[in-house]
Amino acid sequence: MWFDTWSDVLRVLLVGPASYLTVVLVLRASGKRTLAKLNAFDLVVTVALGSTLATIFLSKDVSWVEGAVALVVLAVLQMLVAALTSRVPFARQVVTAGPTLLLHDGLLLEDALRAARLTGAEVRQAVRGSGVGDLSTVAAVVLESDGSLSVIEHAQAGDRSALVDVPTPG
Repeated sequence: MWFDTWSDVLRVLLVGPASYLTVVLVLRASGKRTLAKLNAFDLVVTVALGSTLATIFLSKDVSWVEGAVALVVLAVLQMLVAALTSRVPFARQVVTAGPTLLLHDGLLLEDALRAARLTGAEVRQAVRGSGVGDLSTVAAVVLESDGSLSVIEHAQAGDRSALVDVPTPG
């Protein structure tokens, strides 16, 4: 458990830096969008990249070349999905969830909370976390595609053009 063989340690010392360099090169070649956390799909790809890197480091059953190819395939697939979803609205709807309005003009939207499997307490926590103590001063709380909660106060809502793609009740 504490030590198997020196060859295992040597493999990590040799394959580790090569794998790390491969990840850096793949990420630089594929662009910033590969690791952007804009939606849940992006998070899955990021976790998959990390898992693949760990597997290359530690598994004797996976060669560096196999791992490098897996990293490239993940990055290319992410690039293809990003290109498709940015050009085809239907594809975006299939791959990513749209934003959901959870609080509108200080009032919690119970149906939206149920559909999103969230509680009023979680929305209030997000509001408090943004430094607001009074729900009546909040224009909107939006559950974003990446799972984060955006809190917009009335004072910062302006013409509400940032909310144009967020479906509102009624």
